Amino acid sequence: MKLLDKYIISKFLTAFFFTVVMLVSVICVIDYTEKNDDFIHHNLSIGHVFTHYYIYLFPYFANLLSPITIFLAVVFVTAKLAARTEIVAMLASGMSFKRLLLPYLMGAGFIGLLTFYLVGWVIPKATREIVHFESLHVKEPWRFEGRNVHMKISPKSYVYLESYSSGNNTGFHFALETFDGTVLRRRMTADNLAWDSVKHAWKMSPQLVRTFVGTQHETLRTIPARDTTMNLYPKDFANTYRLAETLTSPELDALIANKILRGADDTAQYISVHYERFAYPFDILILTFIGVVLSARKSRGGVGGQIALGFVLAFIFIIFVMLSRNLAQVGSMPPLLAAWFPGMVFSLIGLGLYRVVPK
Repeated sequence: MKLLDKYIISKFLTAFFFTVVMLVSVICVIDYTEKNDDFIHHNLSIGHVFTHYYIYLFPYFANLLSPITIFLAVVFVTAKLAARTEIVAMLASGMSFKRLLLPYLMGAGFIGLLTFYLVGWVIPKATREIVHFESLHVKEPWRFEGRNVHMKISPKSYVYLESYSSGNNTGFHFALETFDGTVLRRRMTADNLAWDSVKHAWKMSPQLVRTFVGTQHETLRTIPARDTTMNLYPKDFANTYRLAETLTSPELDALIANKILRGADDTAQYISVHYERFAYPFDILILTFIGVVLSARKSRGGVGGQIALGFVLAFIFIIFVMLSRNLAQVGSMPPLLAAWFPGMVFSLIGLGLYRVVPK
């Protein structure tokens, strides 16, 4: 690594972390003013709010706004270098534009790897604390309101509950059906079942079991109340608000495998988040590339116009991410394509700009 590379990387990373701190700090202040009434209502001190909420909210916002901050940092640093004719001197000395891109991509690669680790293992734990705090002090108390719940718990077994009370973890009008292909072989029913948190098992009321032999015969027997285990847990009826964001990558993979096993209809949104975590570092490289291409030429309008353009493009990128995510959730786009689609679109934009923008 040459001295010039170290110079550009240090400028880039310094501008990036400064932009993150300043922008996220402003957002946290705005967020505090919006939620201050809730904090006062629960008699929370500023110190308690900071140590139990904003210390976790800061890295969450830093990651959420990384497309904006990375783009702004690149545009700001490169435009300043161009305004002082430093880039002109570099190119005049024989350095190619591709060689000029190298330190930027090295810095972006470092940020991308750091982001991949944070998004996969650190930020989910912080988001878990955010969700817990908001559930206690900001959001209305949550309860499960689903009716006539059907759930697949194994390749051949399906569970039915007419209703479920999340307050005391009790299900009502329970049925467990076992199929052989499309043929019903066994059906067990009970009036209710309740979760025993000590034994980690279900306390089930007396059960009625019907076993079907062929198409003409069936046996009927009763089983007294008992404790039993099955691939069904209170967490299956818990609040799923921002669930994917609170799971580390291994936890998210385990959840996806379980949902595929059960044939859940919301599996796509979790698969999309899984792929997004891998696409994020690539997106950072693309935005860095576009930022350098747009701002490497000295502009008569100054740095302000280039920074404004950076804001616009960064927001357009976020809109693409949100749109792709929504399309994946409703099944209109495969999750893998949805995760990589914004990066692919902006890759084409970057290549187009590289060809047409004077350098």
